[in-house]
Amino acid sequence: MFDRMPRFFCGIAVNLSAGNARRKWPCRRWNGCIAAMVTAVAVTIGLCGLADAAKRQVAVPLPKPRPAQAPAAKPEGPAEGQGTSEEEADAPAKERPASAPRLSACRLALTEAIAIAPSIADIHGPGGCGGQDLVRLEAVVLPDKHQVALKPAAILRCEMATAVADWIRTDMTDLAKKLDSLITDLDNFDSYECRGRNRILGAQLSEHGRANALDVRSLKLANGRVISFTDRTEQRDLREAVLHSVCARFSTVLGPGSDWYHEDHIHLDLMDRRNDYRICQWNVWDPLPQVAPRLPAARPQDAPPREVAAETDAEQPESGETDPRGKPSDEKPSSPSTNKPSTKKRR
Repeated sequence: MFDRMPRFFCGIAVNLSAGNARRKWPCRRWNGCIAAMVTAVAVTIGLCGLADAAKRQVAVPLPKPRPAQAPAAKPEGPAEGQGTSEEEADAPAKERPASAPRLSACRLALTEAIAIAPSIADIHGPGGCGGQDLVRLEAVVLPDKHQVALKPAAILRCEMATAVADWIRTDMTDLAKKLDSLITDLDNFDSYECRGRNRILGAQLSEHGRANALDVRSLKLANGRVISFTDRTEQRDLREAVLHSVCARFSTVLGPGSDWYHEDHIHLDLMDRRNDYRICQWNVWDPLPQVAPRLPAARPQDAPPREVAAETDAEQPESGETDPRGKPSDEKPSSPSTNKPSTKKRR
């Protein structure tokens, strides 16, 4: 209805002056004419406003219904480059996935082709015990893919585990080849243990407390032979070969002869000292004799009797005096001159 209304109603100019009003709309009552004109103007303005509002109300088309065969809609995630929602930002850190720890160069180099040594969590014990970049050395993989098991598995730093693996893969493998056999086991006497040196209360922290030391006792070969490093009955050249190899690779080597605490095993560590100072104290003892002569042999029964020198009268003193033990006295009678009283010398 409003669309068909002439546009000229919106542009009517009404002159409300007193003279023009009297000339166009004569009326007896001046006030009644003014009221009629004001009403007409208001109605005209209202009609123009309704017409413009009707034109602005345009019908918006609705979307078509979703077909039944259409796949299920996926929830939309946050766009790339946008931050997370406030709920995710306020979530506690423990609920968020932790980033993978960065591996050290030693850990990257110690692959499964060298040793079976899974990483373990860092240890922070009392008194400085523990360490970082720790592994559990379970076995050493030889170049021919044969494994040498550590019994039991050793808890070591990555650098120490790498040194032990290289020692077995090179030096000990060559030693076993000379014996026409292969190494199967390494006897681990002690690895990580939070304690002082030699287990003395109040002593300085041992390298075992830093997971930087390993105590070994023997190697077992595939033919069943066991090479004990501290056994005197073992071949001396074998023990000396082991001595030279470990002293060239480790900064500390303690064995028999170093102290009373390492008589039955060999201590190895990588302690860092000033000027790369090293300690190699291991005495390769010779085997003990089969029969240790403790007492002299018994005197044969057919042996002649022992001769006893007889005392002559010339050897006896002239005075014939004897000492309280019944033997002749060797003292000589004092001369008269020696019995004179001493006199004071004048100045």
